[in-house]
Parts: sequence; structure tokens; C-alpha cells
Amino acid sequence: MDIRPAAYPNQYGLPKLSIIIASYNECEALKHTLTNLAQQQYPLLEVVVIDGDSSDGTKALLQNPPLPVKWLSEPDGGISDAFNKGVRLATGEYLNFQGAGDGFTAPDILSRLFQDILGRPALVCGRVQRLSEDGHQALWQAPKRWPKHFNKVAFLFRMALPHQGLFTHQGFFYKYGLFDTQCKFAMDYELLLRAYHQFPEVVCSNLCVAHWRAGGVGTNRLHDIFDEYHRIKCQHSVAPRWMLESIDKWTRAKQGVKTVLGRV
Repeated sequence: MDIRPAAYPNQYGLPKLSIIIASYNECEALKHTLTNLAQQQYPLLEVVVIDGDSSDGTKALLQNPPLPVKWLSEPDGGISDAFNKGVRLATGEYLNFQGAGDGFTAPDILSRLFQDILGRPALVCGRVQRLSEDGHQALWQAPKRWPKHFNKVAFLFRMALPHQGLFTHQGFFYKYGLFDTQCKFAMDYELLLRAYHQFPEVVCSNLCVAHWRAGGVGTNRLHDIFDEYHRIKCQHSVAPRWMLESIDKWTRAKQGVKTVLGRV
């Protein structure tokens, strides 16, 4: 991917960011996220909401939001389809994907994240704070700390760049395409695995950038998620098949132990 000069052609010296939110019948959670975004001090922020034709008051919220919003409300084929619609509407240089109920950790966090970024790296990622489903309890942070240099081998075991904290250059989508609508849980993971064999530059920040609320389509469906993880890793041949089979078995066994110990 081409890296253009470090200076951005605007008075702030910062890239424009597009925050894309997929939502369906989550009016109160979406209101929380939009209120959070309205508090952001980042000067070049675009918000795009793709709603799946909700019937719970979401459309009324989008007609009178707490900040300017590009939005679309119509039936869709799931989160991947909604994210793809958002990518097509977005005009930012970097795109970030949030769920209804998610948000950023501080009003100045985006400015702090991008103030020292030089050039146009393909991927910029901060850490995320996992919250309970009601949003009131902090559970854990991921990752605990970034290594000095990001190693793509981490993708063999997990989605190593949490999407609430990940900012993807628009050029990545031009090169690798949109989200796979066959993916129901790991569409962000699958997109990154397409680039695995020539993985681009990643700038990782130890700033805790975003809140990630528990719940959503993957709730109580860990085995389905692991099935999708294994399928997409095999699809993109990120390691020999025997190794991926072993990793899949180890991952499921580890999760089983955590469940027994009550650490999920």
C-alpha cells in the first residue's frame, strides 16, 4: 500500500476519521454511542449509522441526533452487509467500526491517538476496554499491552486487532475489498486475514481507545464463532492445515477450562 507524505493537507494536520455504526433495534444503546461521539474533540470526525430498518424509535433518533450523522435505515443482510454500506458512504481517510453501545474512552482520545502518527500506515490500533452488557462494569482490557512490534502470527490464535480500537486506511478496502457477507461473527478478522501473507504496516498504541460492550450476535455462540474462525483461517491458508487443526482444538479446550473456572 502506498504511503503518502506525513503532512495532512488541512489546518489540523490530522486525517479525517469515519466512525461506522451498525445497529438494529438498539435505540438506547445507539443513543449512548452517538452521545459519546458528540463529546469527541477530534476536529475531523464523520459519523455514519447503518440501521437495519429498526422499529424501536431508532429512526426518530437519527432524524434528531446529538451530532451530525450520515445515516441509512433499510433491511440488510446482517452486520457485514451493514458495514459494507457504511464503507461506501464514508469519506474519511481512516475508518473505524463500532457497535451500538460502544464508544471512546475520553473526549480527547482520538486526537491523542493520531497526533504522533507519521505517514499513512494501513492500520492504526489502540487498546480496548471490555464492559459488561449493561455498560456499568469494566471487565478486562485487550491487549494487556502491545509488543514493541506487532507480529501477524498472533492472528493464528485470535483476532489480534480489536475492531473498536482499529482504524483502517480507506486504501486497505480498495486493495482487499469489502467485508465478506458470508461471515456472521468474524467479518473484521476475515478481512485482515486476506492480507496475511503480505501484511501491511500496523501502528499500535498503548492508549486504551474504546469501550467494547458485551452482548451482540455472538452471545452464547462461542462454538459457532470458533467454527467461523477456523474456516476463515483455512480459507486464507495462514498456516498448514495440521497446525490450524491443532490451534482450533487448543483454543476450544482453553475456552472450556475458562468456562469451568467461571472466567468467561
